[in-house]
Amino acid sequence: MSDLPREFVLFFLFVLGLCIGSFLNVCIHRFPAKRRLRDQLWALTSHSSGCPRCSSSIRWHDNVPLLGWLLLRGRCRSCRLSISVRYPLVELLTAVLFVVLYQCEMPLDFRGGVSTGGLQSSVGPQAAFPQSSVEVWLHVRYGLHVAMLCCLIVATFIDLELWIIPDGSTVPLMLFSLLVHTLSGQCWIVPLWFQDASVASTLRAVLPESVSWLMFSWDGLSFATAYPHVHGFLVSVAGFIAGGGIVWLVRVIGAFVLRREAMGFGDVVLMAMIGSVLGWQPVLVVFFAAPMLAIGVALLSLVLRRRDEIPYGPWLSLAALLLLVLWNSVWPMAERIFDMGPFLLLMGAAMTVMLYATLHLMQLVRRMLGVGIAAEVSVSEDDGIPMIYPGERSDPAAGLWDRSMWSGVRSGQGLSAVHRWRHGGRD
Repeated sequence: MSDLPREFVLFFLFVLGLCIGSFLNVCIHRFPAKRRLRDQLWALTSHSSGCPRCSSSIRWHDNVPLLGWLLLRGRCRSCRLSISVRYPLVELLTAVLFVVLYQCEMPLDFRGGVSTGGLQSSVGPQAAFPQSSVEVWLHVRYGLHVAMLCCLIVATFIDLELWIIPDGSTVPLMLFSLLVHTLSGQCWIVPLWFQDASVASTLRAVLPESVSWLMFSWDGLSFATAYPHVHGFLVSVAGFIAGGGIVWLVRVIGAFVLRREAMGFGDVVLMAMIGSVLGWQPVLVVFFAAPMLAIGVALLSLVLRRRDEIPYGPWLSLAALLLLVLWNSVWPMAERIFDMGPFLLLMGAAMTVMLYATLHLMQLVRRMLGVGIAAEVSVSEDDGIPMIYPGERSDPAAGLWDRSMWSGVRSGQGLSAVHRWRHGGRD
């Protein structure tokens, strides 16, 4: 693709994005109906798409991404049922992001190397493998990031509507990312470890002897050069642990102090997936950027709807996307923090203590203001009742008949004869 005209490549990616966006709509529609990962993946090929009211199959020319919805004017050809605008929106969004991400990640001149533009860092793969083919690993890395982008779109739209993040939108990419990082060895953005050696030596002389031994120095780039596949594997694993671990830690501390669920487990898995693709340093940037993006919406929800919970997955996804798009502007600031090396361990411990103290302070302020504190909910396993936390939606169809299985619904719509003809007389 690097030898083709840039305009042709972008047009190809736009069309490809439209087609993949159509598939993402299927994932968004079918994943929430199944609980287990295997069933979610099987649902993608279990049956063809059709109208939920009249059961008519979608014709091939009506299934053309974006154009099909426009030509049908957003309605089923047979029964004129309204088709959600989400379908063309997801297709168009996917296509646009395919193009935008390519423009942001790829250099203007491949023969000039990554220094001519695109997503880069001073400790990137070009520093460890200066003689390698830039075009190959750049496009492999772009493909991995695009796969993550598709999963983020699926998770975002499901979380916005249902406040859940199915495993089908996260777990498969974790395994795929681990495989690609291991086989390629050059898909990382920054290495497993880098630091400013002068910072470690200065801190070693200042800190007490009880912690000064932690200020070690290690050159991650030399390790990446000597063992590229092992290094790629460790970058993905470290990102998985850091991304999922930090959200899990917030979840545990929040549940202990607030007596309620602070973050859903779907957010834990989502961040683990992002970390497995980007690595542990970028995923930490995503974690701290997401609250700044979500704070405005959270305040509006609290003022207008009197709700202090919002789906957090979309903001984690948006932070991950913005990190890639704005990498060359954001990373130079973040790199100064990671240059501190092992001092980050002490900073992490201090921030954990601050989080615990801040949540306790929030509870104290709520009591002083007379705001009710959520009571701890405890349900024994023998009760056979699933635990429902604030901010999670229970199944609205629990204990109810599946209306689509009742022939009276079809009779009321005048579709009984059509259904008997299509299904051999079975109601």
